Amino acid sequence: MFIIDLRSRTPIYRQIVDHFSELINAGIIKPGEKLPSVRDLAELLTINPNTIMKAFGELERSSYVYTKHGLGTFAVDSAERPLDPKLRANAVESLKQALKLCKYAGFTQEEILKEVQDDFSHSSAKKL
Repeated sequence: MFIIDLRSRTPIYRQIVDHFSELINAGIIKPGEKLPSVRDLAELLTINPNTIMKAFGELERSSYVYTKHGLGTFAVDSAERPLDPKLRANAVESLKQALKLCKYAGFTQEEILKEVQDDFSHSSAKKL
């Protein structure tokens, strides 16, 4: 699944939050898919279950997951999740950097737009 970096300055719960949010954003964890239980994940990662609970609580507050009492924690459909302003700002900055690189590489505006349209059409086809 993933590895926790115990030497990182990033708290363990934050590493878990970041990893699950990336998996959900990338569509690797599908909407409605059940996440591992707190106990199973704590055993797998050999960390305290309270740390997992803290991470899952943060994911729920950020609208990445929802919990059904007695059933588990499930991924939310990204269309139902409110937009994260920090994530959007990072995406805009990354897009600006990518556009600069494309300009330096000699792409025309039409070529860039075609690549974007192709990428979105392939992404939409994968979701169906």
